[in-house]
Amino acid sequence: MRTSDDQLVRALGEWRRPAVPLIDALAGAVRDAVLDGRLRTGSALPAERRLATVLGISRGTVTAALDRLRDGGWVHTRHGSASTVRLPTAAAERIAPISATGETSSLDLRRAVPAAPQAAYLAATRRAVDRLAPLLAQDGEPGPGLPELRTLIAGRYTREGLPTRPEQILITSGARAALALLCAQLRPRVAAVETPTFFDALHVLRGAGARPVGCRVTTDGWDLDQLDDALRAAHGGLGYLVPDFHNPTGALMTAATRRTVAELAARHGVTLVVDETMRDLDLRDAPRPQPRIRRAVLLGSVSKAVWGGLRIGWVRGTARFIGELAGNPLCGPLSAAPMQQMVAVELLGDPDTVLMRRRAELRRQRDHLSGLLAGDDRWRFTVPPGGLALWLRLAGIRADTVVERARAHRLDLTPGPRFAADATLTHHVRVPFTPPPAALDDIAAALDHACRE
Repeated sequence: MRTSDDQLVRALGEWRRPAVPLIDALAGAVRDAVLDGRLRTGSALPAERRLATVLGISRGTVTAALDRLRDGGWVHTRHGSASTVRLPTAAAERIAPISATGETSSLDLRRAVPAAPQAAYLAATRRAVDRLAPLLAQDGEPGPGLPELRTLIAGRYTREGLPTRPEQILITSGARAALALLCAQLRPRVAAVETPTFFDALHVLRGAGARPVGCRVTTDGWDLDQLDDALRAAHGGLGYLVPDFHNPTGALMTAATRRTVAELAARHGVTLVVDETMRDLDLRDAPRPQPRIRRAVLLGSVSKAVWGGLRIGWVRGTARFIGELAGNPLCGPLSAAPMQQMVAVELLGDPDTVLMRRRAELRRQRDHLSGLLAGDDRWRFTVPPGGLALWLRLAGIRADTVVERARAHRLDLTPGPRFAADATLTHHVRVPFTPPPAALDDIAAALDHACRE
């Protein structure tokens, strides 16, 4: 398929940028157009001479830009044929989204998320399509989820020491959807949360009309006195915790603390919701899963272990409670599409292949970034045993100032107050280590400039 002159002009848009050399601007515009889907992979670009005429630039500029794109694997040219747009292998198999690698206009680390494992994901999608015919013969109503997927997830809990039946699992379109469904069912007026905690969870809780009450968490662990106070304030309501490689601090709750948390929740009549989205990201040399908190409702997701675009989450609870959730009017709207559930079945059938590679790469990248930032008195941090980010405590400078200055160096970060129910943590910033080492070098340099100016 050949890209017409008009299609190319529309795809590139206003690609010229002040103070940016034309070669860089054109190559960057083509990359962005491919990633946004405005230029389809496999489509042929106009010939160089025609490109120069259409874009109003010299042929030499076009040739240099195409050379750069070829070197990066963004176009392929056969002698005597047109240049064909493609997605580089490196972009397809990276651990971080391309927005967090420095290959676009900026390093966007406002979300600590992995890229999809493309080869495994595409293979799983093809297998799912091949098995889709029986599902298409049914009514398509979502219900609590595909029996095969519920059985697969229940089996995983059972193998990890928590006996679970398929009827104890309800599938949703992600962990946030699971939390929203729980809020709709439980209708909490007060919710005990960690400070800091995942900012999307705060949005969900507030949107459901719950008032968050925080308890302090640091890289060293949980303040149990504050947690007792928060659960007492949430009496009869809900508590939301991330005990495994906590987002954003990376802290791992000890077995003793988990026992205390279960006792406090029971004492104050609080339904404890435990988000286990990060549980698979154990970066220790010998991963050792901690025991789960007793009598808690568990949330799971494939967003961190596989990809955030695979909108598959779940709730694990008693069979009676799961049955009540399935009867909630919002269960249908918050359920996952059947095709995505089929893809999840294929991927979760053998999750270790993807997970082992991700853990190994994340471990190397965590150690690389930690080494770059260590020994600097402008911040302090603890190397986390798992997760996706470092939690920096800045010395003598506010997080919003650093975030603003870092943006001038092509780095987008999230300041601490975004993670706090009470808008505190003004001297903290989350720095994900999902990008490759070359991008981590740029991140460290940008932080150096932001804290030095």
